[in-house]
Amino acid sequence: QVQLVESGGGLVQPGGSLRLSCRASRIIISIYAMSWYRQAPGKQRELVASDTSGGNTNYADSVKGRFTISRDNAKNTVYLQMNSLKPEDTAVYYCTLDSTTHLYWGQGTQVTVSS
Repeated sequence: QVQLVESGGGLVQPGGSLRLSCRASRIIISIYAMSWYRQAPGKQRELVASDTSGGNTNYADSVKGRFTISRDNAKNTVYLQMNSLKPEDTAVYYCTLDSTTHLYWGQGTQVTVSS
């Protein structure tokens, strides 16, 4: 069974940085689109960033210029580098893999931005 395991979340002060990682197992990510979503308390889940297998990336307007999605296919891992973090970035962050027939989700990692 495909597994996605996120790591790298935590508590950070406003203006700080974090790098989230998502390691996949039992599937090779190189040919699939990978994305990061987030869900804040009381809010709907939203798409933060996506990376197609062809190297195209897309970002939510709220994170453009601050977040960067990347992947290391050799490590079967996708990353989300988050800079200039704001309190409104506080959420549980999930990575996904779109196999076209199924959208796989990780268990999520908490990011809290607070002073």
